[in-house]
Amino acid sequence: MNDGPVVLGLNRTQDASACLLHGSTLIWAIQKERLTRRKHHWGRPGDLRNIYRERLPGLDRPIDVLVECFSSDEEVARLPEYEAELQQTLRLAPGCRRVRISHHLAHLYSVFHPSPFHEAAVMVVDGQGSPVSELTEHWSGAAAVPGDWREVSSFYRASRERIDCIGKQVWDRDEHRLAGLGMFYFMLTQTMFPGEGNEGKVMGLAPHGNRAAFSLPPLDVDGGQVSVPAAWRALLDERKRFRYGSPGVRFSDCANLAAAGQHAFEEALLQVARWLHAATGSEHLCFAGGTGLNCSANERLLRETPFRQVFIPPAPSDAGTALGCAVYGLAELAGAQCEFRWTSDYLGPEPALSAIEAAVSDAPDLIVERLRGRGALCERMLDLLCANKVVGLFQGRSEFGPRALGHRSILGNPRHGYMRDWINARVKQREWFRPLAPMVLEEHAADFFELAGPCRFMQFAAPVRPALASLVPAITHVDGTARLQTVGPQDDPLLRSLLAGFHARTGIPVLLNTSFNGKDEPIVETALDAITSFRRMPLHALAMPPFLLRKRIEPELPE
Repeated sequence: MNDGPVVLGLNRTQDASACLLHGSTLIWAIQKERLTRRKHHWGRPGDLRNIYRERLPGLDRPIDVLVECFSSDEEVARLPEYEAELQQTLRLAPGCRRVRISHHLAHLYSVFHPSPFHEAAVMVVDGQGSPVSELTEHWSGAAAVPGDWREVSSFYRASRERIDCIGKQVWDRDEHRLAGLGMFYFMLTQTMFPGEGNEGKVMGLAPHGNRAAFSLPPLDVDGGQVSVPAAWRALLDERKRFRYGSPGVRFSDCANLAAAGQHAFEEALLQVARWLHAATGSEHLCFAGGTGLNCSANERLLRETPFRQVFIPPAPSDAGTALGCAVYGLAELAGAQCEFRWTSDYLGPEPALSAIEAAVSDAPDLIVERLRGRGALCERMLDLLCANKVVGLFQGRSEFGPRALGHRSILGNPRHGYMRDWINARVKQREWFRPLAPMVLEEHAADFFELAGPCRFMQFAAPVRPALASLVPAITHVDGTARLQTVGPQDDPLLRSLLAGFHARTGIPVLLNTSFNGKDEPIVETALDAITSFRRMPLHALAMPPFLLRKRIEPELPE
């Protein structure tokens, strides 16, 4: 704790989230879905009163600064309800400074200020953000377009002293004239996988297809403006032909469309990034918005543009805007220097040992061991992993972004291809083509992967070195890449011990890692969530320091 102001940031709409700062100390940042167990749960009136206030520490204190953001949906029409709830639920300090900021501005503050850079070009690309009439930043083009048009991309020249918006792409909301990279990828996803948050399926499916099969043109790119040619729009309208898993739909058609769409997206993104580099002259790029989760495209940004360094936060999508709101409040309303840097993604509230003990004590159906020290727990986990058993891991503060980085993870042996297939089919109950990720000791990462430096948040899909791919088939995707997490000497000590121990036993400094959640579920948040999911999944053990839990009737081994 410090003597700075207490700042609350709230993302009120898609992937609703909240963040609490005390000065530059981040107390917690969390998505609503982790608490309600409803994936991609949208914000609604009542969230503070019924969900956040009772579950998150610190909201009983006087709030000095409050910043909210909405997006392009209709929630903003319910402002009186939100206002009444704020007054009834929070203790707003005398003179509490308050503001609502527009969507891309929240993204900007979530990525640049917590980045390692003093100056950078910033690119925000998502489906659609705020209407032009509700922008809370200066953009010189605002007066030239109708107020109901929506921002779909925003571009900035940023330093610690000054931020300038140098351009935006806006959309007139005509669905026959799709605009922007985020909208393109969203519509591509909806053609094959309707619903929210399925863009990762398209990215995983793309390497199985032939990108030239439909002879589709590239997207039209003019500076930072991207439009979708008519041939693409016509094909994306053929949803019955491409609805994955539906009777009569061919896998090859879906894979070919995914491949074509992923390639078109990547090529256009590279063109936009090169334009931005020329416009700013910066050597550094910050990238946020939902498209920042496309780790295959991110790798090409790093390798094929003039930017020397690329920073993508662990939560680039809408969830991260709550953190952006809080940072904006600290810097712009409180006038304090923001020292928070995104060096870790373990931003959830700290679980109490008493809560873990209570959850474990209420599990008479499980075999529970309390082990003394990290070393003892690590050795037991290594015994299980080397025996090809699959282990859930729950420890410490949860990850804020959508990637499991070893605090809410499922771990396995990467040396057998059948491990990936078994986890996809039996544990995750999802499509067979979905890749699983590796975590690797940072000092050995370059031996196995072609990467430019540490990758702590799984932002990039790096090529696996061909000579070693056969040693880790469970984490090597069909295109020879892997979305990796490097674990350095200053990172989580249990993960370091596990990786070092697995390396010593097998010669492989890599473990398979996937998020600790079942089909259509958010990642587990609490100890009780973890035990509930452990019971339901065919996991062999659950490590929950200082406990190790096993089942009295053990599931079959992967094969």
